[in-house]
Amino acid sequence: MASMYQISIPVYVRKLNGLAGCLKKAQAHYAEKKYDETSLMHQRFFPDMFMFVKQVQAATDHARASGARLAGLEPPVYETDEKGLADLIARVEKTVAFLETLKPAQIDGSEDKTIAFKMRGNDMSYKGLDFLINSNMPNFYFHLTTAYAIMRSNGVEIGKRDFMGPA
Repeated sequence: MASMYQISIPVYVRKLNGLAGCLKKAQAHYAEKKYDETSLMHQRFFPDMFMFVKQVQAATDHARASGARLAGLEPPVYETDEKGLADLIARVEKTVAFLETLKPAQIDGSEDKTIAFKMRGNDMSYKGLDFLINSNMPNFYFHLTTAYAIMRSNGVEIGKRDFMGPA
């Protein structure tokens, strides 16, 4: 049976490494075409959706918060001042570096641990497994997928293998 660590941290790391690879391809694409990266940073599918930059920030925030909370730590807070793709790549890599500091012993056994925090002024409380699989992981994948789709819809040549991340 897989442990809480196995179904969380390695999954986040692999998918974030895939995101970093996609961002690097976007960076190369925009440089080659001499496009302004800020146009991608501000893209969104619909006016009430987050812009691309916020999609990437949200994906990293969910991964970082999940790992930290399952480990019994306060999630590190990152500034949201990214101006270009290099900044977003650095954010993703910083998140991966944080996640790689977490050890299985910190997370395994957290299935029934109470995870309590405030979100947008609301008190949230979950059991660890429910938090991971019914709240955090779906939110992570939503923002990750949306960021990927925005890049793809703006001509960045990426595919499912890029999205999946290196094994």
